[in-house]
Amino acid sequence: MTLVHRVRRLSTALAASVIVATASPVFAQEISDAHLQAAREAVDAINATDMFDGILPAAAAALKSTLIEKNPDLQELITATVDQKALEMAGRRADLEKEAGLAYARVFPVEDLNAIAAFYNSPAGKKLLADGPIVTREVTKAADIWQRGIVRDLAEVVGKSLKEEADRRAKAAPATEGAAPAPEGEAPAAAN
Repeated sequence: MTLVHRVRRLSTALAASVIVATASPVFAQEISDAHLQAAREAVDAINATDMFDGILPAAAAALKSTLIEKNPDLQELITATVDQKALEMAGRRADLEKEAGLAYARVFPVEDLNAIAAFYNSPAGKKLLADGPIVTREVTKAADIWQRGIVRDLAEVVGKSLKEEADRRAKAAPATEGAAPAPEGEAPAAAN
């Protein structure tokens, strides 16, 4: 009986966190079937939901780990049950695809969605998807090197400029040494 209550509590907490994480505001605008289809094609072309592929497996692994930790004697039953139920829930991935399509349809008109899908389904678009992360990594490296250089050079030129100004002030200081401070807005008086 304790295991059942633990599973229910954990499942409820997990479901609540998923709902909060994926909740989106409902918009009153109607989206046509053609618009939604174009959005789904764009989502598919850019692999917009691929990063979420691991959600269900990760949730299943976490649930198994938690339950097995509390009930190590039921490891086989827990593993089999969680795996079976996770497989049964795999079909709900379509809900995510639908929500992603709706999100894109709310932002982009049909023409833009068709252009996005056309580009990312082209050889150039597929290459961008495949090699984009490599290019991004290289650009980030270049930006890091550039940043270090610009910071170094800025510090160097500012240091040089400040030193020159300090030297100029040091040379000017003996001429006014011993003189009474000048009233505001006037030049200092020369020393006698």
